[in-house]
Amino acid sequence: MSRPAAASGSGAVSGKRSSAQAPGMVPLLLSQLATVQSAKSIIFYYVLYRYAGRLFRHLRVYGVTTSLYKLYTSFSRTILTIILRTPAARRRVERDLGKAMKDVESKLIPPTPHLALNKELPSYGKSSDWLMQELRKLQQLEVGGPEPIGFENWESRNGEGVWRSGKISGAVYHGGQEMSDLLADAIKMFMLTNPLHPDVFPGVRKMEAEVISMVLRMFNAPDDAAGSTTSGGTESILMACRTMREWGRTVKGITEPEMILPASAHAAFFKAGDYFGIKVHQIPVDPVTRKVLLPKVKRAINKNTILIVGSAPNFPDGIIDPIPALASMAKRANVGLHVDCCLGSFLVPFLERAGLPSEPFDFRVDGVTSISCDTHKYGFAPKGSSVVMYRSAALRRHQYYVQADWAGGVYASPAIAGSRPGSLIAGTWAALMAMGEEGYTQSCKEIVGAARTIEQRIREEIKDLRIMGRPLVSVVAFHSAGKVSIYDVGDGMSKKGWHLNALATEPPGIHIACTKLTVPVVDQFVSDLKATVAEVKKTKKGGPPGNMAALYGLGSSSAVGPSLVGELSSRFLDTLTKV
Repeated sequence: MSRPAAASGSGAVSGKRSSAQAPGMVPLLLSQLATVQSAKSIIFYYVLYRYAGRLFRHLRVYGVTTSLYKLYTSFSRTILTIILRTPAARRRVERDLGKAMKDVESKLIPPTPHLALNKELPSYGKSSDWLMQELRKLQQLEVGGPEPIGFENWESRNGEGVWRSGKISGAVYHGGQEMSDLLADAIKMFMLTNPLHPDVFPGVRKMEAEVISMVLRMFNAPDDAAGSTTSGGTESILMACRTMREWGRTVKGITEPEMILPASAHAAFFKAGDYFGIKVHQIPVDPVTRKVLLPKVKRAINKNTILIVGSAPNFPDGIIDPIPALASMAKRANVGLHVDCCLGSFLVPFLERAGLPSEPFDFRVDGVTSISCDTHKYGFAPKGSSVVMYRSAALRRHQYYVQADWAGGVYASPAIAGSRPGSLIAGTWAALMAMGEEGYTQSCKEIVGAARTIEQRIREEIKDLRIMGRPLVSVVAFHSAGKVSIYDVGDGMSKKGWHLNALATEPPGIHIACTKLTVPVVDQFVSDLKATVAEVKKTKKGGPPGNMAALYGLGSSSAVGPSLVGELSSRFLDTLTKV
């Protein structure tokens, strides 16, 4: 009996203690609750501050009207993406895009009954004679030839006819047999080399260093300047953007980097933004001069800006941006200025020497921190060759990737690739040494002279077209004066064998990038262009659009047009690897 009593007594005492402690626990619980609420409030206000700051910066750059349009466009594309997932919509898209894709496939994948179909490794290796015969057949392939290629007529076809005719914008910049033979010999000599192993291939290391040095001096770089070779203009631009992202993070503590581009800047900058998590501010260009609008660039600069971009010249209309003004802004804000000379390459540095008009663009402009230059364009080097340059070796360090504790040993590479073809470096070195300053000056006179002739004759002889801006280098871009569809003109020129670039600019346009192969066919280009414009003016509307008109007309038809073009572009890329 004593145990229950004891238990009862114990319970009573415990109950009294709990009652006594309860008043003291209430303030403690309230204090803890207040702490939690404070933490939530801090987090809430921090998130609100972050997003409000982003919104403010966005509105400062684009204004309310443009921001609302961008929101509408983004919303429309999201809705389109959802709709496209429904069976009914997919069927309609397949029907609408199917014809365009059939046209693409018929041109890119023509019937080739005279060629072996190779979907898997042969059971036994083929002989050298068989391989050379097959390679010759592949070399003779034409895109969109006048008749099917068969066993009996493949030798009469000329797969090089398109570019050797000079009727192509850019793509092949020299084309001379002597230069091609020289590059082939240099490539063959260094076929197995790899600059990843400089101790094994010291000659390649020497040639690469000399190529970089020659290009740096072309662009009037200071003594402490440095550079790297890359696989092309896109990689050079990617590396310049990554370098400034790392510089911004290391030097300025920027974790949400932003860069400012003219609307005319190369697509590789948008690619870099996507790859490296850099927000891109796209600044419009003046509709008359085609140069970036400086007041809007200034408004876009903020604490997260790492890089401003200018082109010399840009790809769409061949205009050189106001580099000194951009450099002044960049220096004042303590950010980088990258000058994209990938297209200008070995023309822009020789304009002055050739006695042609020029504008400041290189390292002589205080504030320019990096420049990209494609040696495989007007430097006439083999495809897959470019150089990215920095004002200082210290800045180039931010481009490197180094893994010091990798299980396979220390890994260090200057750019994206690890292994690289030393043969391309040898070919590039050979091209630069063969041309020299005098050779590049002469090619500049010829190519830019051809472009100026085309520009002048369009202005004087084809009143239905308007030149875009005042181009100084090799690109001549033009749009309709209002009476003809420029994309119909582009399709008409395609029927005459010309391969020109369509531009999704405002207004829409077409351009030709002149090369050494263009020089002897300037008169033919102008004559064909005049005839095509006349034909388009006579053609009644309502007929089926050509490929250029269909594609770019679709892209500009509505806010969701670019999404449909994106779908078509993805299918085009799929087509490239069909057997």
